Amino acid sequence: MNPTSLSRPYATKGKSNAFLLLGLSLGYFIVLLDMTVLNVALPAIRHDLGGGFAGMQWVSGAYTVVYACLLLAAGSLADRFGAKRMFIAGLAVFLAASVLSASASTLVVLIAARAFLGVGGAALLPASMALLTHAYPNPAARARALGVWASVSGIAMAAGPIVGGVLVDSFGWRSIFLLNVPIALASIAIAAAGTQETSRRLEASFDTGGQLSAIVAAGALTFGLVQGGVVGWSAPQVAAAFVAAALGAALFVRFEARGKSPMLPLGLFRVSDFSTGIAAGFAVNFAFSGLLFLLSLYFQQTLGYSAFTAGLAFLPFMLPPAFNPMLTGRLVGRIGARIPAAIGFALLAAGTLVLLWAGEDSSYAVALIAQLLAGFGISFAIPSLVAAVASSAPKEQAGIASGALNASRQLGAVLGVALLGTIAGSSGSFVAGMHAALYVASAALLAGGALSLAALGRRGR
Repeated sequence: MNPTSLSRPYATKGKSNAFLLLGLSLGYFIVLLDMTVLNVALPAIRHDLGGGFAGMQWVSGAYTVVYACLLLAAGSLADRFGAKRMFIAGLAVFLAASVLSASASTLVVLIAARAFLGVGGAALLPASMALLTHAYPNPAARARALGVWASVSGIAMAAGPIVGGVLVDSFGWRSIFLLNVPIALASIAIAAAGTQETSRRLEASFDTGGQLSAIVAAGALTFGLVQGGVVGWSAPQVAAAFVAAALGAALFVRFEARGKSPMLPLGLFRVSDFSTGIAAGFAVNFAFSGLLFLLSLYFQQTLGYSAFTAGLAFLPFMLPPAFNPMLTGRLVGRIGARIPAAIGFALLAAGTLVLLWAGEDSSYAVALIAQLLAGFGISFAIPSLVAAVASSAPKEQAGIASGALNASRQLGAVLGVALLGTIAGSSGSFVAGMHAALYVASAALLAGGALSLAALGRRGR
């Protein structure tokens, strides 16, 4: 069946499209809400379950490392079995894992439950992108829809720290996971009633070798970066982790190059928008997730804010993504992704560099200005990259393309928290360590902006 034939019913029914967009946006809403709401809860979790600085890195990273590793396979499975099935299944797993996280009695159990959350998030996100791609075959309409989708998710980013602060102060950190339950139920109901199934590619086999090698590469690299700051970079287990990561990466490339049904066809990288979007997406989440992690600790441990006050302090960071992606979507629909993406990276880098003035006795105004710049940067960069990658692949590989972009972004998030957190924690003073980490983050952002400006819009194969 031609996948475009399934997009025509959506395209002719505005109300059905709006209903679909709401359900898909709610699914992405809880994926991002879980990331942003967690940051203000980290000190409370550390006080209750212990674990130290490295333990908090694993609580944050367990979700994203599993999420990143499974996104590619999830995108392929969405194309194989149908995006609607994968979306609803992912929401069900996410709901169950949220309940498990809320009931965790030890740090190890919480980390395991967070990894289970990553399985659900990985299943639902590429599927939602595939459903959107089929529902909006026109590139300009798709860019506008993606802008709305990103804005709804931006509300999650804005609400996460504040809602998390209120819940942690009022009911304890476990309540932040129970918040996912009613939202997941609502999204399941809307998706079940308001979506049609996409075409299925049952002839494709599962890429077991590629999936396992990706897990080894990402997991070992994260372990090495986190443990290097704890036991030293010359420790045998750290060296072994980096060797395992390199071998896993080499095997992954080999499996994808020679496999019959690779979960990431390497030929996609010959499309400039795809390869550029993947690299730039890694850079933006590397810096963004690292900044969220560091700022949460800075607000609560250095400035002494409560969880609720820290949530309010994040508001300038989170407000622009709540409304600006819709404007970015329209802009991308008119002039393409190149200029909006470059503007986003420039604003993000500027905000990161402004934070170099943040110290133990600094005025909150420094953090406010930095967060506003970075928040507008995110709201320009992410929708632009999503639109570029979504339009770069054939419709029958929409799930694979969206899975690849989000895998790259989440791998960037994992390594951003691991590396920038390790840099910050390795210094005698947290503020001095945070400043060193900010230099690394700004360098990654400047590189991503330069790449976007130079290469986006070159659509040739």
